[in-house]
Amino acid sequence: MDDLLVFLRARNEEDNHAYAHIAHTFGGEALLGSHLPMLDLIDMLARDFKGMAPTDPRTVGLAYALRVLAQSYAEHPGYRQEWRP
Repeated sequence: MDDLLVFLRARNEEDNHAYAHIAHTFGGEALLGSHLPMLDLIDMLARDFKGMAPTDPRTVGLAYALRVLAQSYAEHPGYRQEWRP
């Protein structure tokens, strides 16, 4: 699961950089309706998962949710099929 968390956080960082470039090039108005808030929430879930005790009953559901969210990057060369839910 650690590899999946690293992968997800790296994709979020790349997406955030892309949005920053768009905002710098075209202005903040270009980001209206963007999925930046979703990127922040996914990153928050990844951080929460990393900080949970293995015995926390929420880890199973959160791990599943992170695997589902990671599928949006399934075409990325670093995505692993074993991460599919």
